[in-house]
Amino acid sequence: MKEWIYQRLYLFYSGILLLYIINVFWDNSVLAYIVGLLAIPMLVISFLWATKLFRVLGSAFIIIGFIMYSSAELPITDIPLYLTSNMSMLAFLMILPWINSVVHVGRYDEQINQLMKENVDNLGSLYVRSTVTTYILMTFLNLSAINLAQGVLIENMKGVKKVIRDTFISKTTIRAFALALIWSPMEIIVAITVDATGISYLVYLPWLLLVSVIAVAIDLFLGRKRYEKIPYVQTNKSEKEVSLNEILQQILKLLFALTLFLITILVVSNVFNLNFILTVTLVILPFSSIWAIIIKRWNQFRILGYKIWKEQTNRMQNFVILFLSLAFFSNSLSATPILEIVQGPFLKFEDYPIIILSLILVTYFVMALIGVHPIATIGILLEVLSPLFTVFNPVSIGIVLIVAALATSSSGTYGITVTMTSLNTQQNPYRITLHNLPFTLLFGMIGIVVALFMI
Repeated sequence: MKEWIYQRLYLFYSGILLLYIINVFWDNSVLAYIVGLLAIPMLVISFLWATKLFRVLGSAFIIIGFIMYSSAELPITDIPLYLTSNMSMLAFLMILPWINSVVHVGRYDEQINQLMKENVDNLGSLYVRSTVTTYILMTFLNLSAINLAQGVLIENMKGVKKVIRDTFISKTTIRAFALALIWSPMEIIVAITVDATGISYLVYLPWLLLVSVIAVAIDLFLGRKRYEKIPYVQTNKSEKEVSLNEILQQILKLLFALTLFLITILVVSNVFNLNFILTVTLVILPFSSIWAIIIKRWNQFRILGYKIWKEQTNRMQNFVILFLSLAFFSNSLSATPILEIVQGPFLKFEDYPIIILSLILVTYFVMALIGVHPIATIGILLEVLSPLFTVFNPVSIGIVLIVAALATSSSGTYGITVTMTSLNTQQNPYRITLHNLPFTLLFGMIGIVVALFMI
């Protein structure tokens, strides 16, 4: 019975989220309450398959949220309305696999991955190749690009000592993940920040790209120097010669598609006056479908896309628990005087923006070390920092909220990227944290320095 339910969770989840999206346009109070009521069994069922970490985190948010809710003497009948404010993020995550699918069926990932496999004679050059390749793929494939890149490196670095190989892989792929996603419209942290601060994504984009470029340049320089004296002999060479011109064409096609995607998001958002997260959610499926038709891969896209979407939607339990419990916690917190107490340390330094921005980075890092997901941390930080949006430029706060979240994802011991890398390379996750800690601090400080120009 349990397995039967699990295989059909995608119908339950997508049905509720579809009702939520319909009500965004309809704005019917009865339907809003129905969606809130459905969120309760959605939350309960998700606990059956969620990981222990998210069960503990979700339970903590619910218990503390209920204590605050009761202290505010709010009616028990309003609880469903306090659960739905983050459903747009769940809808966003649910639809995301479709754009990954069109990249897979177009075989852009396979061809671009050849970049890290050919004409490399030392690990310094391989460091640059693998970082750049993963960076490009990450823009569209998100987490699946990590598995793809790590699989290629593990296969082709069999002749390298395990200690060196593991460190190399954990640096190149995880750091590329953080560096690429700070400006990606398909990164949930970016979408949350854009909506919460009320600042256009177009305003953030050049500054986030600047942070990314600076951090990439520094990391590639240091990585090349660190590994250039270690020779590299590829153990799994391709039988056919790779055309660099062909790979370059694939990269240009991806960049062109990304540009069109960004333009479409901005146009739809402005014409229909929609928030950023909802706009990306609504654009992804039709954009991916048209893209698949243009490259003549519609049938493959339809089959693979549905398969991946169904599988990933069935595995959304962790995020369902996180977002629904966080919504209840945040909304309850806003209704109590406790929020003012939590805001105290930040407001105390409102005349010292560098201290506030540094506190954001420290908060992310400490929370990541104890296993709290960056999305949960940003949910709390946004409640705390909102009064400061009128004190100095919210763009500077937004930049650090995004950069610090992704920077700590590269060293958070219990984070998904570190966990995936630990499993793929069979190394201790604390060792990965230790290797990437200097990068986290450097990346975060670059974000703070750039943000200070916007104060």
